[in-house]
Amino acid sequence: MTASMAAGGLALFLLAMLMMTEGLKTYGFRSLRRLLGRWTSTSLRGVASGMLITALVQSSTAVTVSTIGFVNAGLLTLRQALGVIFGTNVGTTMTAWLVSLVGFGFKIDAFALPLIAVGVVWRLAASDKRYQGVGTALAGFGLFFIGLDYLQQAFGGLADAYGANALGAERDDHWLVAFGIGFLITLLTQSSSAAIAIILTAASGGVIDLADAAAAVIGTNLGTAVTTALVALKATSAARRVALAHVGFNLVAALVAFSLLPGKLWLVEHLAVLFGIFDNPAAKLALFHTLFNALGVVIMLPLAGRFAAVLERLFRSAEEDLARPQHLDATLATTPELALSAVRAELPRLRDAVRTLAISALQEPRPLAARADAASQLADAIAEFVAGLRVESMPRDVADAMTRALRIVRYLDEVAQLSQAAQRLATETAALPLPRSPSAHAVAVLQAEASTIADLLDSFDEAYQQGKTYLLNATVERGIDVDAADALLDDLSSLRRLIQQWSKAVIALSDHGPPAAPEAF
Repeated sequence: MTASMAAGGLALFLLAMLMMTEGLKTYGFRSLRRLLGRWTSTSLRGVASGMLITALVQSSTAVTVSTIGFVNAGLLTLRQALGVIFGTNVGTTMTAWLVSLVGFGFKIDAFALPLIAVGVVWRLAASDKRYQGVGTALAGFGLFFIGLDYLQQAFGGLADAYGANALGAERDDHWLVAFGIGFLITLLTQSSSAAIAIILTAASGGVIDLADAAAAVIGTNLGTAVTTALVALKATSAARRVALAHVGFNLVAALVAFSLLPGKLWLVEHLAVLFGIFDNPAAKLALFHTLFNALGVVIMLPLAGRFAAVLERLFRSAEEDLARPQHLDATLATTPELALSAVRAELPRLRDAVRTLAISALQEPRPLAARADAASQLADAIAEFVAGLRVESMPRDVADAMTRALRIVRYLDEVAQLSQAAQRLATETAALPLPRSPSAHAVAVLQAEASTIADLLDSFDEAYQQGKTYLLNATVERGIDVDAADALLDDLSSLRRLIQQWSKAVIALSDHGPPAAPEAF
C-alpha cells in the first residue's frame, strides 16, 4: 500500500462527504428541520425521522446539532430528542450500504467522472442558492466514489504485500485490537463515515477478516459518540444531555454487539445467503452495522422515559433551576387552601428572580435572554397551576386571592420581558450627559421595600421626564440621529412601564399594600 494513495483517497472521501452534506443541507435541510420539529410526537416517530433525515443528508452530526437546537428552543422535549438520536445511529448506516452495494460495483470513469461534471455544470449554471446545493451534492457524490476507488487500490496493495488478515487471527486479543483501530480512526478523521469506508474497503480487499472488521465497526460507533461528547463539553445544558444520550446509546449498543459478536456474525452469514450477498464482505459488514444499531434502538427505546428522567437531573443550570417551581404540586389542586399556600410560597421566588434580573439589566452588559426566559417560564408555570384549579369549588376569599396572585404574576412576567429594553437604554445612555439617570433611579425603586417605594417613584418620574426632554432636544439640535433617538425614547418608555409593573407587583405582594395595585404615575 502506498501511503500517499491511502491519504489522498481518504482526503477525497472526506471532501466528498463534506460536499454532499453541505449541498443537501443547502437544498432541503430547512424542510427536513421542519419535519424534525413536527414529526416527533412519539418516540417511534422520532426514531423514524432521525433515520430518514440522517440517511438523506449523510450527517448524523447535522441532525444531532439541529435536535439540540430544538431542545434548547423548547420545541422538543428531551424524551422526543432521544428518539431522534437513536434514529440517527441507524440512519448513518446508509453510508455503509452505499459503499458496499454501489461503491465496488462499477467503473469509476463510467459513472463518477460524468457525475462530477454534471454537478459542477449544475452548480455554475444555477442562480438559486438552493439549486446550487444540488450541483454541489452531485459533484460530492462523484468524488465519494473516486476517493473510495483510491482506498480500494491502496488496501489491495496491502493485501498483496502482507497477505490476508493483516491483524492476525491467531492473536487472542485481535477483536480488541480491531475495536481499538476503529475507535482511533474515527477520532483521527472526526468522521464515522470515513472510518466505516476504510474498514469496508480493507475487508473487501482481504486485509482483515469479517470478524475483525465487525469489531472495528463497533469501535467507530463508540468513537463518534466520544467525538460528540468532546464537542459538547462547553455547550449548553441541553447540548450536554443530548451528547450524553448519544454516548449512552452507543456505549450500550457497542457492549451488546461486542458481547454477542459470534452470534451476530452467525446471523449475518445466514441473512447474507438469504439476501444474496454472501460473496460480498462489505455488504455483510453493512448488514452487521445496521443490525447492531437496530438492536440498540430495540433495547433503549423502551427505557427512553427513565433515561430522559436521569438526564434531566444532570448538567442543570441556574436558569433551569429557577424555571422549575419548587412548591407547586398537582396533588394540592383538591385542597384550595393548600394550593393557595403553595402559590404564595412561589411568588417571592418569582419576585426575587425578576428583581435580580432587572437590576442586572440596568447595571451589567451581560446577556439576559436565558435568565429572562427562565423567569417567564416560572411565571407561566404558576399561572398554569392557578388556571388548572376549580375556582367554583373555592371559598370566596381563596378565589379572590388566586385572582390577585395571577395579577401579580402578570406584572412580574412583563417586568422580565422588558428587562432587555432596559439594558439597551442603560448601555446607550451611559455616555450621554443626562441631567438625572433614569436607570439609576429605576435601580433605587427596584431595591426599595413597598413601604418606601412611593417617594422613589416620584423621583424616577422626574428623571424619566428630564431624560425624555433631553433626548427630544438633542434630536432637534442634531446631537443625536433621529432613528437612534426614537429607539432610545422607546426603550425609555419600556423602562417606565417596567417600573410601573414592578411597583404594582411589590405593593400587591406587601402586607401593607392595598389588595388592588395602584395604576402608578
